[in-house]
Amino acid sequence: MTEPATTSGTLLGGRLRFEQPARGYRVAIDPVLLAASVGLARGRVLDLGAGAGAAGLCLAWRVPGVAVTAVEIDETLTRLAARNAAANGLASRLAATTGDVLRLPRALHGAFDAVVTNPPFETAARASPSPDAARRRAHVEGEATLERWVRAAHRALKPRGRLFVVHRADRLGELLAALGPRFGDVEIVALWPRAGAAAKRVIVRARRDARGALVLHPGLVLHEADGRFTAAAERILRDGAALGAGPA
Repeated sequence: MTEPATTSGTLLGGRLRFEQPARGYRVAIDPVLLAASVGLARGRVLDLGAGAGAAGLCLAWRVPGVAVTAVEIDETLTRLAARNAAANGLASRLAATTGDVLRLPRALHGAFDAVVTNPPFETAARASPSPDAARRRAHVEGEATLERWVRAAHRALKPRGRLFVVHRADRLGELLAALGPRFGDVEIVALWPRAGAAAKRVIVRARRDARGALVLHPGLVLHEADGRFTAAAERILRDGAALGAGPA
């Protein structure tokens, strides 16, 4: 089988080497911010829908006590995630495997202290699908709807395990509804493009089978008026700092 063309770049200000497909879905800042939101000192983490492994790599780099399992439906991306782990000396702590969100192997059920996930942002009804199949799969929900992603995460978590999701702010209501029957201790961190602008993204943290009240954190402003990243965003995206107050 012919491997697609790839490009080589970096994450976390050059601290991580990162290879990804030259065409199709291209990693932006969402998975880096998602990894920064995980307040976990140790344990097993599932990166659900991992792509080429950006979130899992950033998390493994930030937290030496974490072991990551990266699950991705696209075999090409699974191989890239494994190569990225090896290239960064993280192969012993990031294992990449091909798998379907809707059909997680039994061995993964109840196995993880945390799940991180960056699900497709668009519903099929609202999307203008890309002609590129990989990009379309990354951005547009198929059979695996948002509610089913949440169910899969619940299935993979240990009792009281934590879920970390980055998603569109305008779908926050749907996400909270999906979490409702299965998760509590919900925390929301808004990501504002710039001061005074409406949030485009949110990071939501929740605990399996908990019943605590919802908490809205101060959030993060990403850009200055001139387009530069804010100092707070730079510390996360370039230096690997943690994102905001969160559960340890």
